[in-house]
Amino acid sequence: MDSGTSAPPTPTRPARVARRIRLARADLLVATGYLSLAVLVLSGQWLHTDRGYLIKSGQDQTMWEWFFAVTAHRIANLQNPLGTVLQNYPDGVNMMANTAMFGVGVPLTPVTLLFGPTVTFVLVLTLGLFGTAFAWYWLFSRELVTSKTAAAVGGLFCGFAPAMISHANAHPNFVVLALLPLIALQIIKLARRANAPAEARKARRLRDAFVLGLLVALQIALGEEPLLIFALAFGVFALVYYLHSPRAGVRALRAITPTVLLAALITVALTEIPLWWQFFGPQSYRSIDHGPMGNDFKSLYQFPSESLGGVFSHQQNVSINATEENSYFGWPLLILLTVTAVLMWRERVVRAAVTVIVGFTVLSLGATLMFGRHDSGFALPWKWFEQVPLLNSVLESRFTMAAIPAIGVMLAVATQRALEYWRESATDWRPLAWFGALILALLPLTPTILPVVQRAPTPAFFADGTVRQYVSDGSVVIAPPPSPPDARALRWQADADFDFPLAGGYFVGPTGTEKKGRYGPDDRPTASLLIRAQQSNRVPVVDEAARAQALEDLRYWRADVVVLPPTDNADVLRLTMDQLLGIEAKQVDGVWLWDVRALV
Repeated sequence: MDSGTSAPPTPTRPARVARRIRLARADLLVATGYLSLAVLVLSGQWLHTDRGYLIKSGQDQTMWEWFFAVTAHRIANLQNPLGTVLQNYPDGVNMMANTAMFGVGVPLTPVTLLFGPTVTFVLVLTLGLFGTAFAWYWLFSRELVTSKTAAAVGGLFCGFAPAMISHANAHPNFVVLALLPLIALQIIKLARRANAPAEARKARRLRDAFVLGLLVALQIALGEEPLLIFALAFGVFALVYYLHSPRAGVRALRAITPTVLLAALITVALTEIPLWWQFFGPQSYRSIDHGPMGNDFKSLYQFPSESLGGVFSHQQNVSINATEENSYFGWPLLILLTVTAVLMWRERVVRAAVTVIVGFTVLSLGATLMFGRHDSGFALPWKWFEQVPLLNSVLESRFTMAAIPAIGVMLAVATQRALEYWRESATDWRPLAWFGALILALLPLTPTILPVVQRAPTPAFFADGTVRQYVSDGSVVIAPPPSPPDARALRWQADADFDFPLAGGYFVGPTGTEKKGRYGPDDRPTASLLIRAQQSNRVPVVDEAARAQALEDLRYWRADVVVLPPTDNADVLRLTMDQLLGIEAKQVDGVWLWDVRALV
């Protein structure tokens, strides 16, 4: 029976090809824009890969470069990369429990060996910003909106949000997040096929499960903490999304459950060895107590330090540190999101996004509400969640990172709506109002180039290989040993091609019988004595007990040589070590050293 209307003509093959080319051109244009912005943000480091250092990283850049360098070293020498005794000798370091990012460290081994770990470090950060932005753009343009412009706006925020730029100073595991939207895309496709015949779903189950399991396994090799936060946020988003039609939600859940369970088995099969090593292997730990690490309420509406708004707006510094500006959305964006939520509340995707934004932002505030670094004493939900296993190892401040893709969703959907109004009427004022407000909200968040300084060169004693003459089968002990506040020795060790192990270091390892995690090695009395001497710039009283303890500690470290490089209050450290060892230091290739092989 004729309905009285004609069906739209089927596009011809040339028309389909032309459309694909247009879409590919749009994708390429967006990708080029994202990549250019990522390179610009990190251009200071790219211009100085020989000695440049992202100053706001603290000691974390040194730590990450060491991770990449030691992974490449062990792969090149056909050794197990999951653990090493090259630092924290003789106990060693559990690399899987230290977010060594084997997902990039292993495939980029040739880059590290050819160009050095600094190039690998900045390359990973650059590709992380670009890849995260483009992956969310890809998801939005394929599943959320039809407009490439709208998807590009959402992807731009997801890849270059304040938290992403902050972590780009030091934490590649919170920058390389491109697999998360791909995991979401795979699950969305599974849910969409809920209405397909059971036989059709069964035929694709193994393929779909393998893809999903592989993506999750790869993300585990990049960073488990972002995966946990994403999984929680995605679950909340899906729950709220299906609230208005619970039957459809139950149908989708039943359809995807067999595939998801099979994918979980595949993930376990792919990751069982590294996960066993992480949780049960040498130097593993059960949890780590970070202490209160919630966002200050002020950080929600202030501008990030590395942004145009942060440059021109003077504000109280309430961040945990320069690498953890995990909120800092700025008050214009918060106003825009509030108005958008009110006007588009009927859209279930908006309701789901708002729930994620609000819920995870509240979690990020910690156990009690802080305002301007003042504890209000007002209890918050994290007070009850912080005792939950796995969650208790997450820095609560980072939960606002779950809000980033949710904000990207809202920006993309609202931009799509504005463009639709424009197509209906070129004189409609609403699109102009939206894009004007969007510019006012995002312009202050425009990232600036991350600051870089020149780091001091590696002492010739290490760079020229002189250290080999003083190391037999034992370790090098730096005075004082490297620790989280000063991890420069890790760089010197890498520059010496890992010819010796180091006492001390910068890593996370177990302490005590309960295997609680901590940053850096267990305190040895001699290391603590040297640190106090350096900080006070005063030679401490050295008695027989201190000398005996120094020898005991050197035996524990299996030390071959103690090295004092150029550092603050070096004269005090030299005199202290002279008294502890009963021998005077000698100067070799720019360092003071004590050959202790005959003493221990």
